[in-house]
Amino acid sequence: MATSIEEQTRFDARLPKKQKQFFERAAYLGGYRNLTEFVILAVQEKAKEIIKEKELVIASERDSQIFFDAITNPAKPSKTLKKALDDYNAFVSNSKLNND
Repeated sequence: MATSIEEQTRFDARLPKKQKQFFERAAYLGGYRNLTEFVILAVQEKAKEIIKEKELVIASERDSQIFFDAITNPAKPSKTLKKALDDYNAFVSNSKLNND
């Protein structure tokens, strides 16, 4: 049975020694196996957060535009909608006559 192994790629970063030591300390205190695991998981969580937030904003903007367009340029009522309005008006008129 063949297993699929995801292709790996390398990511390097240069940073001041004190900053690396700071990150290593956080990784150790957080119970991570090593600095690499800590950095990958921290960056992945932040990336998910950013993408989710931006996609929500984009969807909200798109939904707002659709709603605004529907209000400012309403579609013409269909035959079914017109019939429903006529039925409603007839019902209301009959109700008023019966209550008077």
